[in-house]
Amino acid sequence: MAVQQNKKSPSKRGMHRAHDFLNAPPLAVEPVTGETHRRHHISPTGFYRGKQVLKGKDA
Repeated sequence: MAVQQNKKSPSKRGMHRAHDFLNAPPLAVEPVTGETHRRHHISPTGFYRGKQVLKGKDA
């Protein structure tokens, strides 16, 4: 059975839970195609920051 070795302080506990209360993922608009996608991810047609990085479904 797992037993904690040290108590996690309230500050560290709060840092651990920080992502539990985020509402929606941040979105970005692709400048070339105008598509909305998650930040730091490629768009559905394969564009990232204005450049074609993958061949998408449409291309």
